[in-house]
Amino acid sequence: MPKHGKKYRKAKEKIDTAKRYAVEEAVKLALEAAYANFDETVDIAVRLGVNPKYSDQMVRGAVTLPHGLGKEVKVLAFCKGEKEAEAKEAGADFVGGEDLVEKIKSGWLEFDKAVATPDMMAHVGKIGRILGPRGLMPNAKTGTVTFDLANAIKELKAGKVEFKVDKAGVVHAPLGKVSFGPEKILENLKALINTLQKAKPASAKGTYFKGLAVSTTMGPGVKIDTNSIRSLME
Repeated sequence: MPKHGKKYRKAKEKIDTAKRYAVEEAVKLALEAAYANFDETVDIAVRLGVNPKYSDQMVRGAVTLPHGLGKEVKVLAFCKGEKEAEAKEAGADFVGGEDLVEKIKSGWLEFDKAVATPDMMAHVGKIGRILGPRGLMPNAKTGTVTFDLANAIKELKAGKVEFKVDKAGVVHAPLGKVSFGPEKILENLKALINTLQKAKPASAKGTYFKGLAVSTTMGPGVKIDTNSIRSLME
């Protein structure tokens, strides 16, 4: 019994799985291979030449994509006092302090991103086991633990993407929607690649970008020739 349906197999026929395509062609093929009856998300997987088990080779950060993600991002702000008004004015969907912590403890998770002021982290830390595995935990390294809530919220609303290398040395990140078209996806990809390059650990030796593949939510992956991404780097 085949693992994939007819539509997937037909889409995969357009792609030579043994070939590594120039980045522009890879993006174009991935978009052409999208077949779902909804606007699929375009994703990138980047295998880096790092060993994440060493703390000095952990690659983590955030990038604001120039064309966003093509979806509404619901932002929660952990704050108190005058900062609550700032968060609401900046467009936060949910604003509060210990009341939101208790609500999340009860199982509520109807938001996409979270920010917090530093003075709230003692309370937010109590739900770290809930937020952490879901990628919702505010973190100073990604700019989501800050007193400048207005800027942090606006960046998240605009399409800021947080990334963190996994145990296998791979960074996974969304690049937008199929409906964006190749040009906007490539510009978002360029922003991500440049940010990853700047985040390269000093202790990482040898080839840094070891493998890349682009795909849509339902579609097959398309491998990218690592040499071709030099054109994207500033």
